[in-house]
Amino acid sequence: MPISPTSGLRSAIAASCMVLAATGSALALDLTTGDREEIEQVVRQFLLDNPDVVVEALNIYQSRQEAAEAEQQRAQVVANRDDLLFRSTSPVLGNPDGDVTLVEFFDYQCGYCKRMLDNVFEAIDDDANLRVVFKEFPILGPSSMTAAQAALASQAQGLYTEFHYALMDHRGQLTDDAIFAIAAEVGLDVDRLRADMTSDAVMGEIRANHALAQTLGINGTPAFVIGDEVVPGAVGLEVLETMITGARGS
Repeated sequence: MPISPTSGLRSAIAASCMVLAATGSALALDLTTGDREEIEQVVRQFLLDNPDVVVEALNIYQSRQEAAEAEQQRAQVVANRDDLLFRSTSPVLGNPDGDVTLVEFFDYQCGYCKRMLDNVFEAIDDDANLRVVFKEFPILGPSSMTAAQAALASQAQGLYTEFHYALMDHRGQLTDDAIFAIAAEVGLDVDRLRADMTSDAVMGEIRANHALAQTLGINGTPAFVIGDEVVPGAVGLEVLETMITGARGS
């Protein structure tokens, strides 16, 4: 987002000072003190008369920083490809042998994740060659952790898809009681589920997802990874399909 003159005022002042300091340093070897002071005064007056120049420079700097961060993020996606796509404890929906994989980091209490629920399932239904990997990323409190543990444990009973959808489709506060009530409604053995929720596989998956999110610079939900791109937010079905088409084309 471009920096506005108002929000960038302090940065602009700091940048002006740095410009003046740099100018003085650069000219120190070649000019007398009087010449240096005169040039610095000219530069200072120019910046005071043309503050938009400083704002423009800050916007260019910000753009370059964002581009560098995006490139670093892409490099981390590539470096962590196996953990992203093929971790054995990560739930996989769609075509397990699909030619394109979409990864979603989510939290069951995240309203934006709930908004994307049907979009993700529609993408799966519309594309027979799409593989989707779910990364349980509980960041919104204790009930989020309980839901993530329960969902991962439900894989042992072959009901992850149904339980995932029901948890995400739940409206209202997601308490522990609500989580286990939903589990029973979709046909899970709740006692077995409770016993499996603290297994090394379940807890290891959640720890790995948090570490992976940190490495990739993901600090909110939902966040999607496809190809070498990380796309945050509730982007909608159309953007998802564009991402899938682009990844397939590349």
